[in-house]
Amino acid sequence: MKVETLKLSKIVDLNKIKVVNKSIDKAHGLPNECYTNIDYLAHEREKVFFNKWTVIGVASSIPNPGDARSHNLLGVPLIILRDKKKRIRVFHNVCSHRGFKLLDKSCTLKNVIRCPYHSWSYDFNGKLVATPHIGGLNNHQSEKFDKNKSSLKEVKTRVWMDIIFVNINSTEIEFDEYIKPLENRWSNFINSKDQKSLVHSKDYGYFNLEVNCNWKFAIENYCDHIQGLPNRFAGQGSKKYEQPVKGNKKFHTFSNWDKKMLKNSEYIALFPNVMIGLHIDHFYVFWLEPLSMNKTKEHMQMYYVGNESANGEDLKELRKENSRFWKDVMLEDVNAIEGMQEGRNSPVYNGGNFSPVMDQPTHQFHKWVANSLME
Repeated sequence: MKVETLKLSKIVDLNKIKVVNKSIDKAHGLPNECYTNIDYLAHEREKVFFNKWTVIGVASSIPNPGDARSHNLLGVPLIILRDKKKRIRVFHNVCSHRGFKLLDKSCTLKNVIRCPYHSWSYDFNGKLVATPHIGGLNNHQSEKFDKNKSSLKEVKTRVWMDIIFVNINSTEIEFDEYIKPLENRWSNFINSKDQKSLVHSKDYGYFNLEVNCNWKFAIENYCDHIQGLPNRFAGQGSKKYEQPVKGNKKFHTFSNWDKKMLKNSEYIALFPNVMIGLHIDHFYVFWLEPLSMNKTKEHMQMYYVGNESANGEDLKELRKENSRFWKDVMLEDVNAIEGMQEGRNSPVYNGGNFSPVMDQPTHQFHKWVANSLME
């Protein structure tokens, strides 16, 4: 969906974007405009968030048919809905009649999405099914109007490990191809059956943080390099994970996890806006909602293997401690990412000089953004 914007070259010297692609010893990071300029954000919205697979939430937040909520993706209103067949659907949140926003808050719909303005109504497939008084008072049909041409506009959507991915412009590679390198990497840990065993915790399964910084700083702070994955991923593997234990209680584990890798864990960023953590006994989804150029809402969702671990009373205190641990980890990073945002107001900063040894994943992410902008 194209929007009228200033040319990127009018906002930032394109040489500052191109230099990012040089070898790490000669490159600079993305220029300040990519973190501070509101006109630049329109390009990033189109090239990064609309052209790529972007996360807008999790499926467990709307568990039942008819459950729906609204989401604003950098100014674009969306509806996230679970249909009658329990599939997740995403539509543009606008009535085809007069452009009224259809849904303003989370709710459970019975059979239709009804516009509050003139009561045009759509079924859960987005089909226009009711047009009150379209042919005059109490005449709800018109031979001159084809309802089939006024359905809601659906967004290309996939759900993977409960994460809702959308591709607004339908320009990215197919999702199965997009995610395959990561699934191949994780084949020693989990399979499709294990994925289906994940259950979201209803008591200590969610928290959020609002931070005063650009969304990219959260990704940069999370990244470390993993070999063998395409440049749309970055992250790190660890071999030091210890399962949380309280007394003689601990969480259930994935049944297909390689027994030689019990202490392995995986922390992967999927560009642009989600970071995931896989452990033998739990999984988290840490996704970013950009609110403005210098404000981001961080959402943390926690999952366990089976309902007993996710919601059972016996393991409630252990879930509470695990949630507190991860919240403390995320809080530790707030000063760092907000401090980098403040620093980007300096006119002498060139975007960053990279350490050839330590900063490869950050350089990788900056290149991914730069190349996306220039596509």
